[in-house]
Amino acid sequence: MNPSAPLLEVLERARSLGVLGPGPVADHIEHADRFLQAVSGLPAGSRVLDLGSGGGVPGLIIAEEFPHLQVVLLDAMQRRVSLLVEAIDRLGWGDRVSAVQARAETYGRDNTARGSFDVVTARSFGPPATVAECAAPLLRVGGALIVSEPPDQPDRWSAAGLEPLGLRAEPVSIPGLQVLRQVEQCPERFARRDGVPAKRPLF
Repeated sequence: MNPSAPLLEVLERARSLGVLGPGPVADHIEHADRFLQAVSGLPAGSRVLDLGSGGGVPGLIIAEEFPHLQVVLLDAMQRRVSLLVEAIDRLGWGDRVSAVQARAETYGRDNTARGSFDVVTARSFGPPATVAECAAPLLRVGGALIVSEPPDQPDRWSAAGLEPLGLRAEPVSIPGLQVLRQVEQCPERFARRDGVPAKRPLF
């Protein structure tokens, strides 16, 4: 995609403040194109959550490319969320994009958020088991977790480990991404307490 000048300014500022990650902004945008492919068929009003949004990639890029979607940018760090709130205001997207400060485990136990998202995106959020356990409670049945995958690391998603969460990995159709489908409602016992999914991973 070719981001608008205001979005490019927002992303450049995020990079300069160290919340977007190293490398040129253009590289981050190019990587986000994969996520755009994965969510391109969502109908109007679908809800997308960007897990550990940081500088707003891919969440802000999805929001610009698909203004018919509702996007939530989730991050645990107040500084990052404050920058995201500023970005949303700068871009004039307050009616359809929001930033929430919360740990993913906590947000997944919130009755207003649990099971309410059509898609959860994750880019550099954590290892597979952590991402899966934090995302599954937020997805509706039939929804999808879309995860950025490192090169040359196949078989990271254990079918046996995903099953208790109601998730199932789909065949890779977009290089660099893994899509996992919420085939059953995530049991109430997940996500476990804050920090536990990382300390005691399911697989």
